Amino acid sequence: MQVLLSTYNGALYIAEQLDSILQQEIELNILIRDDGSKDNTLNILQQYREKYPKNIHVIEGSNVGVIASFWQLMKAADPQVNYFCFCDQDDVWMPDKANRALEQLTMIENTNESIPAMIFTATQLTDSELNPTAIWPSMPEKAPSFYNGLIQNIAVGATTAFNQQARVLLLDTHSPVDQSLILMHDWWMYITISCFGNIHFDPEPSIYYRQHDGNVVGGESTKLQKIKKKWNSFRKHKDKKLLVQQAKEFKRVYGDQITDPQMKQQLEAFIAPRSTLMQRIQYLRQCQLYRQSRTEQWLFRFLILVGYI
Repeated sequence: MQVLLSTYNGALYIAEQLDSILQQEIELNILIRDDGSKDNTLNILQQYREKYPKNIHVIEGSNVGVIASFWQLMKAADPQVNYFCFCDQDDVWMPDKANRALEQLTMIENTNESIPAMIFTATQLTDSELNPTAIWPSMPEKAPSFYNGLIQNIAVGATTAFNQQARVLLLDTHSPVDQSLILMHDWWMYITISCFGNIHFDPEPSIYYRQHDGNVVGGESTKLQKIKKKWNSFRKHKDKKLLVQQAKEFKRVYGDQITDPQMKQQLEAFIAPRSTLMQRIQYLRQCQLYRQSRTEQWLFRFLILVGYI
């Protein structure tokens, strides 16, 4: 199993994360891409590379952002390795994380050894000192699926593990994916693998997910935090229809490969123009897409009606 770790100005926490990976129950190969750090991150990585030359390889890259950095890691990953884990720089892995991921991916492949597979888990949210605060996300109310993934991401990238078939599915496309239209790399994975493969959510946390001021993306431990986050997102992305843009890019890249007629119909209906209120009402009558809570589902339907989505 190979760990794909992206770093950027992570000197404060990266050593603790690397230690937790190196102490896993199974031996791991760690491929690190530094995204142009300006602090002491590269010096720390060099120290670990010298201490563990067989386990750690470092790519010194320019600053391209989190999505492109993980994409480049997937491209640089070992094609002979069967399984991969995404990893963030500031979390801490629980001792059995890698072994659990391996067991769950193997279980999926036992039913179909050639199927793209991905697993993801809940996290133990903590403060900056790793004091536990909450479990996030909670068990999904509905099954993770393509119909959820088109409008909601429940896959926390730092917990994800996937097989070689999934990596090939994501990279071996007829034309390059326009990463500017992807909301997050883990979201794109959730949509893609749920459409063509098999996904599994494990409600048992696999990482200590550190919350601090430098997080690119973080969880919410209270309802107030969740409401504030959604409102800020609404204000930031008003009129951009980012969900539809991402879905259109998915259709451009993978539309010809979708064999499930219901998936294809729901994708087409979601990205179709809805310029009038009647068109929006008609769309909702046949829409099978869903978010994971009743409140979020009503919010989705409201945003369709007002033309935000």
